[in-house]
Amino acid sequence: MSTLNKVSRPAPAVRPPDATAVKQQVAIQEGGLPYRLRTPFLSTTEMALFHALRDMVQDRYLICPKVALIDLFLIIRPNENVHYFNKIFRKHVDFLLCNPRTFKPEMGIELVKQISKSETRSTDLFIEDLFLSAGLPLVHILSSDHYDIADMISLFQLAIIKAKKTGEHPAEISADSVPMCPVCGKMMVLRTQRSGPLPAQVYYGCIDNPTCPGTLALK
Repeated sequence: MSTLNKVSRPAPAVRPPDATAVKQQVAIQEGGLPYRLRTPFLSTTEMALFHALRDMVQDRYLICPKVALIDLFLIIRPNENVHYFNKIFRKHVDFLLCNPRTFKPEMGIELVKQISKSETRSTDLFIEDLFLSAGLPLVHILSSDHYDIADMISLFQLAIIKAKKTGEHPAEISADSVPMCPVCGKMMVLRTQRSGPLPAQVYYGCIDNPTCPGTLALK
């Protein structure tokens, strides 16, 4: 019985798995967090505006992109104003110009899309009112891949004039913010007296009640 000679062929090349994909899969299998880096951080239009702003303001201001409104504005008595908290939660201003020494906010910049003259955006109007109520100019710049600095300067000047005409000033934190507990230092919330000599009376109680007994009379 003859034996047939088999022709040996080289095994096909095996492509090594992508290192990043392997790490991600291992992380998921090991209970890792399901987060990934968002890239790019700025869109093409946002990046173009950032460079235009940098050329325009140079070292006079710090340019901060994508600043959350909840980090920029203080909500007075947040337990009483939950509706207003929801209006700014998960929203941001596209760019914020700050004093380079103190980081004090000086002006906001929002990119807007082209709409007809008869249209209005409730969100845009609300954010503008929000900035004006705090005495901050808000500049609306039409979204584009290229920005003319001369046109931008005109928009900045108009926003500054509008903010000055509004005549509003930021509220004093010491007068309008929710009080802190005199016992433990945590935030206080409004509570209603349910028993005792003064039923239905409203007062401030510690958020950590009943662990902390701290209370304050409502002024």
